[in-house]
Amino acid sequence: MKTLYSTKATTTGGRAGSSSLNDSDLNINMVPPGSGKDGNNPEQLFAMGYSACFGGALGAVQQMENAKFDSTTQVEVDLLQGEGHDYQLAAKIHVIGENTDLSADEFQKLVEKAHQVCPYSKATRGNINVEVTSEVK
Repeated sequence: MKTLYSTKATTTGGRAGSSSLNDSDLNINMVPPGSGKDGNNPEQLFAMGYSACFGGALGAVQQMENAKFDSTTQVEVDLLQGEGHDYQLAAKIHVIGENTDLSADEFQKLVEKAHQVCPYSKATRGNINVEVTSEVK
């Protein structure tokens, strides 16, 4: 495979530090989930990245299938704790389709195809629980 894009993030201080990118002026104040402090946590950033990536994958499927619709992708990420320090992630992807003649079942099939195409979905497959749902308005 050829590399289409590469970036590097640097974080100092872990969940209570700062994180920046080598190819952007983005600098994020990292805070632990639920701390009430100003900043963001890795789960929030993962949810944003996953939703954008999944939306892009759905756009590719839309083009391949010559389907017509507008969509909004929501990704909920849960940080789970088992016994001791057994931490895991789970994700729920929900896609809302609009301005389409597709049935709910037809739209869900396209969303499931996007789940096979999306690089985030490929990276998480078999590693975390991911639920994929959709609706047509």
